[in-house]
Amino acid sequence: MTFKLPDLPYKFNELEPYIDAQTMEIHYSKHHAAYVKKLNEAVEKYPELANKSINEILKNIKSVPEEIRQIVVNHGGGHSNHSFFWEILAKNKTKISKELSEAINKKFENFENFKKIFSDAAISRFGSGWAWLILNNNQLEVISSPNQDSPLMNNQTPILGLDVWEHAYYLKYQNRRPEYVEAFWNVVNWEKVSENFKRLKH
Repeated sequence: MTFKLPDLPYKFNELEPYIDAQTMEIHYSKHHAAYVKKLNEAVEKYPELANKSINEILKNIKSVPEEIRQIVVNHGGGHSNHSFFWEILAKNKTKISKELSEAINKKFENFENFKKIFSDAAISRFGSGWAWLILNNNQLEVISSPNQDSPLMNNQTPILGLDVWEHAYYLKYQNRRPEYVEAFWNVVNWEKVSENFKRLKH
């Protein structure tokens, strides 16, 4: 197998009460696993893709054979997005770095304003998709994307992301996406997000 399901950095129940154990288990072991399986099936006939990371492939998506390009966008994007998402969640409270905090305040006036802009992007995304805090031309920016499209395909690097597909929250929150988005802020791994930012800035 070229691509593998990464290990979760916490147990299924360790993000409760904000993200419930059943949702985490299904999300990880069914949805993410299916993206990995279908991605491997798609690239099986293209060994030149086997030695590349999924992020490298997505950054050069136009060079992927047209026959499998959309499959790679869907399932490769799903694999990359989820692998990223698991890492920016944490069971314990974490602290944002001074460097990232200052950058957020400079761009969005203050943290509460950033939180509102990001939350609005997540809540207003029509249908399935993601909200992102990205670094674009060395500038922080909040965007949203449809389905499993990755910011990497547009030369944008994510620092923070939130999955707003219904499978990410429907068992606990049903149609109350704003409640899920609000709960998300309780489990953000700010140390990892700060690390993502630092790595890109230096």
